[in-house]
Amino acid sequence: MKKIALAADDMLGLDGEMSMHFGRCPSYLVALVEEDGNIASTEVVENPLFNQHKPGEVPRFINSLEVNVMIAGGMGPKAIDMFNDFGIDVVTGVGGKVGNVLQAYLNGEISGAAGCNHDHDHSHGGC
Repeated sequence: MKKIALAADDMLGLDGEMSMHFGRCPSYLVALVEEDGNIASTEVVENPLFNQHKPGEVPRFINSLEVNVMIAGGMGPKAIDMFNDFGIDVVTGVGGKVGNVLQAYLNGEISGAAGCNHDHDHSHGGC
């Protein structure tokens, strides 16, 4: 099993919208994914640090949820390093519906800290 957290702009779960920033979002969708890529369960978790700028605290919070992958629209290099230090893979540069982004990740269409899905029109320098 793998746990994946996605930064969300709302509390709508898979139907919600991705947040452009991993720490300044009201919630995270946390998906438990089986080895075969099927989604076993999802849960919306409120961000206890929403609208608070406390560097380092969001990676610690996400780590406390035992997450393996953090997906967000944007993230600075220091935060990426903190997540990686916790053993959490980071995917950035994504937007749209949370469920669509999760499925694209599970399909191998996006990955990495500069993730791009070339099937869509994204303006990411160098992608």
